[in-house]
Amino acid sequence: MLPALWVSKTGLEAQDLALTTVSNNLANVSTTGFKKDRAVFEDLLYQTQRQPGANSSADTRLPSGLQLGTGVRTAGTQKIFTTGSLELTDQPLDLAIDGRGFFQITMPDGTISYTRDGTFHMNDEGVVVNVNGYPLEPQITIPDQTNQLTISSDGIVQATIFGDTTPQDLGQIETVDFINPAGLQAIGGNLFLETASSGAPQAGVPSEEGFGTIEQGALENSNVEVVEELVKMITVQRAYEMNSKVVSAADGMLQFLTQNV
Repeated sequence: MLPALWVSKTGLEAQDLALTTVSNNLANVSTTGFKKDRAVFEDLLYQTQRQPGANSSADTRLPSGLQLGTGVRTAGTQKIFTTGSLELTDQPLDLAIDGRGFFQITMPDGTISYTRDGTFHMNDEGVVVNVNGYPLEPQITIPDQTNQLTISSDGIVQATIFGDTTPQDLGQIETVDFINPAGLQAIGGNLFLETASSGAPQAGVPSEEGFGTIEQGALENSNVEVVEELVKMITVQRAYEMNSKVVSAADGMLQFLTQNV
């Protein structure tokens, strides 16, 4: 009965982590550009007491063996980078990537982070920055007295100055992509960092060579599906209850032995 207690203990821990993942997804259902997680599990080592395929006699073999599992563990959490729905905001500095790609953000230490959150603002120098004040890379500076700001689907930024009818080119927004976006390291603040698993960033022009187009005046919503997460939560809850009942059953068997043997 003791092995059953330890196996069910690993099940309780796994379902607790699964519920944590679901709760984080639901907490970020309104976070711009958020990508949902899913927990990935794997079974633990097996205690092999009879080897499958071993000889049972000189001319026969065992069709199956005797292997006792020792439980489950969390192998990892995986980000799901499906595109969320687009919400129109009509704000000139709200940008959404419709398709593959990430915006580049320069961190305070000079490194580059990546995001799908296109909620941009201007600082006191006219530089386009994210909500934390980190500048967009390549840096775009909007001149004073800008009357109209236009960002095309391929990332060309133009501004029309008050009193002038000819737009000025301010620069080109580049997006990057990764061969394995799920390998990026999430650091909070809607930002990701490159890792060895994600591969090196591949820069490109939006709307070309498989990169998504830039939509001005729109934001990408979280890709969390509330109904799906609620179903997962119910499943996790029932799995947790079943593992706890195994603990109770094993405890009852041990109690019977201690009282009657």
